Amino acid sequence: MTLATLPTTRHEDWRYADGTALSALAPHSLDDWHKAVLAPGETRSKDLLLDAAHPGVHRVRLDVGAGARAEIFAVLSANEYTRLEVEVTLREGAHFELGGVTIGGRNAVREIVTRVNHAEPGGTSNQVVRSVHWGTATGNFLGRIGVARDAQRTDAGQSFKALLLERGASANTKPELEIFADDVKCAHGAAIGQMDEAARFYMASRGLSPEAAKALLVRAFVADAFVEHAQPDALLEAALGELDR
Repeated sequence: MTLATLPTTRHEDWRYADGTALSALAPHSLDDWHKAVLAPGETRSKDLLLDAAHPGVHRVRLDVGAGARAEIFAVLSANEYTRLEVEVTLREGAHFELGGVTIGGRNAVREIVTRVNHAEPGGTSNQVVRSVHWGTATGNFLGRIGVARDAQRTDAGQSFKALLLERGASANTKPELEIFADDVKCAHGAAIGQMDEAARFYMASRGLSPEAAKALLVRAFVADAFVEHAQPDALLEAALGELDR
């Protein structure tokens, strides 16, 4: 991509984006990548709260050295177009962990886009994304896993689930696997549904208010994204705080 070119929804990686928001982007903003190189054996973890103060396109590029571990945990809740885009290259025995949540209402599009390249043998990756939306909001996850010819013993997984709290909300997902090695384990799964009304009714029968029941169910749903986080409470509270807005 050059400075003279802006993406549109005709581009495959931007197909579910907000077209109006894309046309308003400054071209140079798409060249603004946050880049990090992890040394062999290093562990690095980053929490991202992309809320009302941090909308727009956020791009991260990671090169994860042999035996290193990179973690990104994110909550996308801004009430305008917000995109977290992550490109990862994994060296021998390296690991990448992603836990992401898109949550909110109005008519905003919130999306997570990943490209994980298993470049060398023995690498592992795990991506868990949960979306909770209402109003006419949209939550997206586009995840691509590539396994190079020499990257034997790769173990990679993706999981996307969306919870739509109102009829006008929507979710989209596009998993991709491009595998050139033969000794690998790669899997992905996706599910989109509505609130479990039987569970809400059960909670109400035990004296919980509808609001409390909804909060508990949403908490359990999004908590999956932060299972690997040592102290997930701040991220969970940030996500659940959107239910009161």
